[in-house]
Amino acid sequence: MARAKLFRMINWYPPMLGAGIKVIDTNADVTSITVEMRLRWWNKNIVGTQFGGSLYMMCDPFFMAILMTNLGRDYIVWDKAASIQFLKPGRKHVRAIFHIPHEEIARVRALADAGEKVTPEYEVDIMDTDGTLIARVRKVLYVRRKPPKGEKAA
Repeated sequence: MARAKLFRMINWYPPMLGAGIKVIDTNADVTSITVEMRLRWWNKNIVGTQFGGSLYMMCDPFFMAILMTNLGRDYIVWDKAASIQFLKPGRKHVRAIFHIPHEEIARVRALADAGEKVTPEYEVDIMDTDGTLIARVRKVLYVRRKPPKGEKAA
């Protein structure tokens, strides 16, 4: 429960707060995080729709955060690549649900424990309040096990 509360604290991180992005739900084992962004005057673009940078920003840290939380401090987790496909103009509040199943976390852990550099790929859909698909974000992460203290990384 404490971890879920910690993730809601990101709502006070200035870039998230400024864009109007909020973590609204996190399950107890932090394998799912729900984020929303209400359409406000400060996150609209010149044509009155959701600003593309804000749409991407609402998706930036969450897959990485899920893996970091579930793998623990013995692993390095970085964003490696990302892309966003804008499908419809965002004219309403939007929401994205990030989820990495336990089986996938176990797969990533096993590969990293075997000494591999793992580059898992995840997608999330950004939907508006009517269920219209607004954008799709694809993230590529980089995961590896930290070397024992005193050893250099390969």
